[in-house]
Amino acid sequence: MGIFFSCKAANPPYTVKHLGDGQSIVQVDQPKKYMLLPIEETSGESRLFVIVDNDVVQTLHVRLAVTKTDYYVPLDLSAYSDKHVALNFHHIADDALCWTELKLSDEFDTSNRETFRPAYHFSPLYGWMNDPNGMVYKDGEYHLFYQHNPYGSMWGNMHWGHAISRDLINWEHLPVAIAPDGLGTIFSGSAVVDKDNTSGFGAGAIVAFYTSAGERQTQSLAYSLDNGRTFKKYERNPILTSTVRDFRDPKVFWHEQTGKWILILAAGQEMQIYSSANLKDWTMESRFGEGHGAHGGVWECPDLIELPIEGTELKKWVLICNLNPGGPFGGSATQYFVGTFDGKTFVNESPTATKWMDWGRDHYATVTWSNAPDNRSIAIAWMSNWDYANDVPTQQFRAANSIPRDLSLYTYNGETYLKSSPSPEMLALRGKAQKKGSFKVDRTYNLDKVLADNTGTYEIEMEITNRDAEIIGFQLFNTKGEEIDCYYNLAEGKFFMDRTKSGIVSFSDKFPSITAAPIEKGKNFKLRLFIDKASVEAFGEDGRFAMTNLVFPTEPYNRISFYAKGGTYNVTSLVVYSLIQ
Repeated sequence: MGIFFSCKAANPPYTVKHLGDGQSIVQVDQPKKYMLLPIEETSGESRLFVIVDNDVVQTLHVRLAVTKTDYYVPLDLSAYSDKHVALNFHHIADDALCWTELKLSDEFDTSNRETFRPAYHFSPLYGWMNDPNGMVYKDGEYHLFYQHNPYGSMWGNMHWGHAISRDLINWEHLPVAIAPDGLGTIFSGSAVVDKDNTSGFGAGAIVAFYTSAGERQTQSLAYSLDNGRTFKKYERNPILTSTVRDFRDPKVFWHEQTGKWILILAAGQEMQIYSSANLKDWTMESRFGEGHGAHGGVWECPDLIELPIEGTELKKWVLICNLNPGGPFGGSATQYFVGTFDGKTFVNESPTATKWMDWGRDHYATVTWSNAPDNRSIAIAWMSNWDYANDVPTQQFRAANSIPRDLSLYTYNGETYLKSSPSPEMLALRGKAQKKGSFKVDRTYNLDKVLADNTGTYEIEMEITNRDAEIIGFQLFNTKGEEIDCYYNLAEGKFFMDRTKSGIVSFSDKFPSITAAPIEKGKNFKLRLFIDKASVEAFGEDGRFAMTNLVFPTEPYNRISFYAKGGTYNVTSLVVYSLIQ
């Protein structure tokens, strides 16, 4: 006979029946919109089966509170208001705290509770986020889907979260777009606008491609006829299968020259390219990867785009390849290859070179928007690193995205490189310019106040002319002695960012780090910095190098100290903008 327990109320809204061996059933006697689940992040995962009229309608994993409640997450029961609902929990002790902490409610409070919630980078209202997915533009709206765990702020239960924007800056959060099913959880992918109804789903349908992550990884599709508000899964999923275990992240685009759809996905440590006339039936065309680039970890999240070369009438193809681990400073990072693509095969023009899209620790799963206006290639990345993503010091949510970046190509010393420039939409965030003048740096030069009312969200533009310094540096710091140290080492030909003393760093021994980007030779340097509550993004020479790093200062950096070693230099312009929404 099982142990019976009821919650402490005159008319209990739910009852708990313990069955032994870590199994319990919660019967919901007075349904409301949500069952609020108490979460303790250090507890092990329990398995939860949502049972409606004796049928399992949902399965998920959740870290239920055993000794303390860190926060709550909502289990939406609104679709079952006229049915009998039971929750079957596995792997959670009878004496765990959660049994007295469960709550039924018609509301779930998403107001921000986090010091490190970014002001102008996208972040989920609650729960975990990683890769941006399905990014597509249609009818004036940028759709951003993303890997999302609605049931905790650590990785798991992968869904496609959803938000829309008209300006790439201000985002409206929408309900989950695609949820797990019998084929598995919903891993990364892409979306296109099927303008000519090649699929037969309807002209102008948004067609989404994603990895179904079950015991094996397969590719599936879903389509929307209401501008992405709801999706219907294709009844003949999966559309692509493989014997390769790591087989995921389909990126689809229309190839004008061959009049076909192209799908590129990651398979182990290579990319596979397929073609289709109808988005449903796919033919393998080629493979790319062996002997090219970095192979320190699995390849993921590909993209294949054609970009203009600045100052010319020419274009080249760029294959973006994310990998984990194997980044230049550990963990996950984004590399790319430049070459040609004929609708079947990608040819890398520099097979011996390894090129990195961003030289920081926190720029991963980079992909571009499909169908972007004016033929723009706009990229966004997950602003974290798998080395410590589950451990960063937030709980209501985890992770944000980088600012949007417009991509192009440039040539230097006969080699073609990717340029990542902050998208022009970022200019709309600027408050009044605060010009700090020009000055010479001989040893040190201090500015005691970056902004009069510094909330930790600002942009800095600086131009520097070197005279004879070997090191050109500056430190952003606060009254607690927390600092970001940035410097050009001209002898090494690199720009460095040191976050080892940036604030809270003890949550992971892999977090304190120094990152470095190669720079071009010369005496004049232009640098643009975006500082948010928990991040610094640096763009040198209009995006010829980019560096993205998380930081967790306990108060905003509001002082700046310039320093020179081995000579002097001039700061010819220094402008600070508060960034507002």
